[in-house]
Amino acid sequence: MINPAVDELAELTSVTKACELLGRPRGSHYRAKQPRLHGPKPSRPRPPNALTVAEQAEVLEVLTSPRFCDKSVAQTWATLLDEGTYLCSMSTMHRLLRAHGAAGERRRQATHPAKTKPELLATAPGQVWSWDITKVRGPQRGIWFQLYVVLDIYSRYVVAWTVQAVEDSEIAKTMLEKAMGVHGIPQAIHADRGTSMTSKPVAQLLLDLGVDRSHSRPRVSNDNPFSEAMFKTLKYAPVFPEAFGSLADARAFCEDFFGYYNHEHRHSGIGLHTPASVHHGTATEIRAQRQHTLDAAHAAHPERFGTRRPQAPKLPQAAWINQPSPEALIQTA
Repeated sequence: MINPAVDELAELTSVTKACELLGRPRGSHYRAKQPRLHGPKPSRPRPPNALTVAEQAEVLEVLTSPRFCDKSVAQTWATLLDEGTYLCSMSTMHRLLRAHGAAGERRRQATHPAKTKPELLATAPGQVWSWDITKVRGPQRGIWFQLYVVLDIYSRYVVAWTVQAVEDSEIAKTMLEKAMGVHGIPQAIHADRGTSMTSKPVAQLLLDLGVDRSHSRPRVSNDNPFSEAMFKTLKYAPVFPEAFGSLADARAFCEDFFGYYNHEHRHSGIGLHTPASVHHGTATEIRAQRQHTLDAAHAAHPERFGTRRPQAPKLPQAAWINQPSPEALIQTA
């Protein structure tokens, strides 16, 4: 449409000026005037310095020979050059191998089977625990204390914790032993793949007690969500200090914090109950009392609630780490 207008105006001025006046890109004008070529693009002309068919066959024969079939192109090219033989450049060797489907890594490669995704299900307190270790800043730069925390994934109740100057498998073993002496032995304990979590003392303890061991996949933080979420609640709390003056200060703070966390903190993941309430079985009674209060409020002022009656938050039926597949649930039923 616009090309004839450009051509007419170009007779009075020039194509460049006509395109500029009409707002038409000059390249678009020239492309529109050229006939479109249909069919395959013309093949690239053969370079005059290209290897002949016989020379290509010779190079391929050398590269795939028993002597060089397991060597890289660079190794082959350098070895031949040391022997006074030059067949072609390394890039040409790569190009010939690609053309005949023989390119790629020739050495044996290490293969690592994928780690099994942990799938744990808890339908009541005391079934599955999760534990981890996090660092908290000490009084000086480079000084860190190690905070060990074990919690029940169903109730979110912290069943054990300790703050130590170092990370040590014996400390972890002692902490788990004491926790199981107070709260009973769980069916499974989940942790990441830290040195203490996979250590022989901890592994032997769980084996002796018949507790299933579960570990996160490498570099997958989502496999340990309950411990990670609890640490975030701790470190993002307004009262959490930037640094602790001593190991005693860190222990005193954690004593207060975990007391609050277990007995006062209303957790959104457990129907806004406290972990202690869910862990010790009083949450059902508390929810009934909440519902009674809401029913009374609705009876007094139903117009404030619209068409829906207020409902107290429900308790979870289950908690899991990577929700098990239906097939796994059938097998474990």
